[in-house]
Amino acid sequence: MSSAPSPPESSAAVAADVKDASPEGPEKSANKEKAEEFKNQANEFFKSKDYDQAVMLYTEAIALDETNAVYYANRSFAYLRQEAFGYALSDAVQAIKCNPGYLKGYYRRAGAHMALGKFKLALQDLEFVAKRCPNDKDAQTKYTECKKIVQKMAFERAIAVDKQEKSVMEMCRDLESATIEADYDGPKLVDGKVTLDFMKHLMEWYKNQKKLHKNFAYRILCDVEALFKKQPSLVDITVPDQNKFTVCGDIHGQFYDLLNIFDINGMPSETNPYLFNGDFVDRGSFSVECIFTLFGFKLLYPNHFFMSRGNHESVNMNQMYGFTGEVVAKYSQSMSEMFTIVYNWLPLCHCINGKVLVMHGGLFSKDEVSLDDLRHIDRNRQPPEEGLMCELLWSDPQPQNGRSQSKRGVGIQFGPDVSKAFLERNKLDYIIRSHEVKDEGYEVAHDGKCITVFSAPNYCDAMGNLGAFINLRGDDLTPQFKTYSAVPHPHVKPMAYASALSMLA
Repeated sequence: MSSAPSPPESSAAVAADVKDASPEGPEKSANKEKAEEFKNQANEFFKSKDYDQAVMLYTEAIALDETNAVYYANRSFAYLRQEAFGYALSDAVQAIKCNPGYLKGYYRRAGAHMALGKFKLALQDLEFVAKRCPNDKDAQTKYTECKKIVQKMAFERAIAVDKQEKSVMEMCRDLESATIEADYDGPKLVDGKVTLDFMKHLMEWYKNQKKLHKNFAYRILCDVEALFKKQPSLVDITVPDQNKFTVCGDIHGQFYDLLNIFDINGMPSETNPYLFNGDFVDRGSFSVECIFTLFGFKLLYPNHFFMSRGNHESVNMNQMYGFTGEVVAKYSQSMSEMFTIVYNWLPLCHCINGKVLVMHGGLFSKDEVSLDDLRHIDRNRQPPEEGLMCELLWSDPQPQNGRSQSKRGVGIQFGPDVSKAFLERNKLDYIIRSHEVKDEGYEVAHDGKCITVFSAPNYCDAMGNLGAFINLRGDDLTPQFKTYSAVPHPHVKPMAYASALSMLA
């Protein structure tokens, strides 16, 4: 992996590129000095990973000096850290407009393009930087890696016409016949099936940083694909009166925090059902352990354990943020392709007792969307850049009424009036979504009609947030929130398997 990205930059670093011969009056000079103070304060907040405060202070600097490329580039970097890729892209573009020779602007724009899966556009910016910095090893590495990704994608498109679509079953038929070594004493399926003893053994096995034998891993993928293929895009869940039901948000490869959820809230069972609401993988470096644990419980309790697709259950995200690299390191490239097929069959949303709709992202760019519309989404594909499927995976709430362009550059932002109208139209009480880090692990917005839950505490070992999950009862759908802190994990850093290009984003 290449070196870490450079920190937010000082204006002095690009002073030689800025040509401004016009005389400055006392007021303009004072504004620029104050802007530099705001920028320096913002840089300190950025270093301490307080990106909200950093963005606010970079914005103050920009208000005082709208011509400084550094301020836009630094705010772009802070937005990238917040996963506000759309805002990051806009700021990078503005930095380049302010100073077309400022290379950091091109770096930031490349990072935003890559985060949005636009690798060809990212390659253009990285090529621009690489040609102007022929001796910069980091610039050359990132350009070369991005070029490989673009070439690989072009090759895959070229052969797609001749390539017959296969199921996971067909792909792993030969692989799973490999001999199980005599000294393997790990968890084993019983007559090819997941049992409770298998799941207990598997979690303990993973806890000790051991690997499930590939034969059993392939079998789990085969069986869970067959199970998901039978489900609709919107799954209806019935929770009987008095019974508890738990909704969890993003896990992001934090396996030891996943185990902690089960310690706090109880193991999944027919009397303790769960719904995990997307983004099971990426960023955290125990994503393989997370996904096989979740898939195992889905097979063990198919009618009492549920999984929704998140925006990170996709090829572009997995290539950038670690899951593909982790699967290849722990198993094979073939298995990473199997995961892609399985993820395409994950349901997109769930409706609890006809009253609570749960999706990873949020609501829609158009009115009149019904639950039947969601049931009929053709989901067996990579997430598109627009439409109902895209918005279910990517959208976010906003405090003001109406709709606006997404800070992420994909999906939309929707206000309290949009939530209210959608719920009334479909006779729902409220929605639960995930997709965003929250300091307390959850947030109640839109007059209680839009709830966010995020279950990865101290996200990426850096954010300091709590994790949370939600308990409901069948006869009382009032959400009860349980929060918790991160637990220790083995010394493997987040993003250990991520692409070097992810460091730009």
